[in-house]
Amino acid sequence: MTTSRLSALWFFMSLCCALPGASAEAADLTGVWATDAALCNKVFVKKGNRVSFAKNSDVYGSGFIIDGKEVRGPMAKCRIKRTTEDGETIHMIAACATDIMLSDVQLSVKFIDANSIARLFPGMQDMSVNYHRCAM
Repeated sequence: MTTSRLSALWFFMSLCCALPGASAEAADLTGVWATDAALCNKVFVKKGNRVSFAKNSDVYGSGFIIDGKEVRGPMAKCRIKRTTEDGETIHMIAACATDIMLSDVQLSVKFIDANSIARLFPGMQDMSVNYHRCAM
């Protein structure tokens, strides 16, 4: 695996995010997501109308913020370029930027229910990470 692919894989394992391009799904995914719903207030902080990551948020789990086609993690920002749907699973190509690199990465998400999703890892059949919507 190239350094670029390893970096992208690491990034998405920490970010574990997804966002569909179609407006109906975007409305369903827009919001603040964390690996543990009980720790949302330790992963995120709200200042006025803006939600951001709390200091040392990574100590309490992983999370991401979805706003339209933009996905923000604690270390990167992505923009969804292309989306395809397969039942409850959405596959995407995202252009992502960190402080040191730009890359296109494949993302997949499966809806569990209205407030829970599973981040799937293409090529790793048995690997997934669940995320829960935070009420912020």
